Amino acid sequence: MSPKFPARTVRRTAAAVVTAALLVPLAACGSDDDNGSEKEGGGKDVQLTVLAASSLTDVFATAEKAYEKAHPGTDITVSAAGSQELAAQVKQGSPADVLVTADTKTMDGLKGETGTPSVIAKNRLVIATREGNPDKVKGLKDLADSKLKVVLADDTVPVGRYSKQVLDAQKVSVKPVSKEANVRSVLSKVELGEADAGIVYKTDAATAPGKVDAVEIPDAQNAVASYPAATLKGSKNSAAAAAFVKWLSTPEAQKILRDAGFQKP
Repeated sequence: MSPKFPARTVRRTAAAVVTAALLVPLAACGSDDDNGSEKEGGGKDVQLTVLAASSLTDVFATAEKAYEKAHPGTDITVSAAGSQELAAQVKQGSPADVLVTADTKTMDGLKGETGTPSVIAKNRLVIATREGNPDKVKGLKDLADSKLKVVLADDTVPVGRYSKQVLDAQKVSVKPVSKEANVRSVLSKVELGEADAGIVYKTDAATAPGKVDAVEIPDAQNAVASYPAATLKGSKNSAAAAAFVKWLSTPEAQKILRDAGFQKP
């Protein structure tokens, strides 16, 4: 014979079962909150880390804001350094989602670490001089003057390789007072008066109006720098990373790059 329970006990048991059932979806919701903040539509906010060549520092600050405004829920952090430094970070397994270098050589050396790269912009070199160009530098040959303090980027840096390329082509021998780890360091030396001149990208010289002058290098003597962008295979946000790389070739992003002085890819 089945045991008999008081009606009050049955009601309490039923209530407990209902309460437990209601708590299950609430617990599930709680676990979602623990894994990331929810945004409208059910998706989660995405954090993207973009490794970008030093010469992209200013323009990517603008691009970052534009992208975040157009893509609510995506937060971008740009880490800028010399392309060779970024490549070393990738090889060491530093967590990041996108890589943009100032040359194809550096990117090609990371084929096993990246998706298929696409060139998003190009650039050219100029000679940066102290404001007003007091030493009357007119072209590459003037950099051979032993009285002139010239600073260049190291040969391991894209802008350093480009600089060596154009100087060698014109048979100009330069003894720099220092070789820097990235193009911004070259520009800074000239800005601070620690050097009389240095070779930088045209876009970098444009970031220091009133501080340095830019002496144009004729196209026939110049080098063209290409900027490839690619997703990183170690990214935990591969879809969002691919979307950002694709966006860099859209009219909106290309206008931002053009306004900063970069050339079409």
